[in-house]
Amino acid sequence: MVNPDREQQLRHAIELIFFSYRAFTSGPDAILEKRGLNRVHHRILYFVGRDPGLSVNTLFAVLQISKQALNQPLRQLITMGLIKNDKSHTDGRVRELRLTAAGRRLEARLTGTQLLQLESVFNEQGSKAEKYWHKIMQQLADD
Repeated sequence: MVNPDREQQLRHAIELIFFSYRAFTSGPDAILEKRGLNRVHHRILYFVGRDPGLSVNTLFAVLQISKQALNQPLRQLITMGLIKNDKSHTDGRVRELRLTAAGRRLEARLTGTQLLQLESVFNEQGSKAEKYWHKIMQQLADD
């Protein structure tokens, strides 16, 4: 049980996570909305862009969503010509995902807004604050 005196501070921290995530995703959300896409599409584009040749099964594991939840948005991105889904050269049973040139451009626009946000905040707050931010976020992600 959380100490009642500490609870308000922790609730404020929760609210800051909600509000900062909303601000962090608002730029990409506006770009995605114009294309009829949403955040899961951005996540797919981001992780495929970070690891070209990523298998579909690895993408399921990274995103921690069901195959059903991933199937439709992934198909949309393939149909829109943003992602290629090819057989692996080493194992024909494995499907590898890669961004197309159009997919790389869209992913760069989406993630670019977030890169600028983080760069601005980290430059303002300094390297020590950035180091602690990474440490805190990693611990939250690991829990």
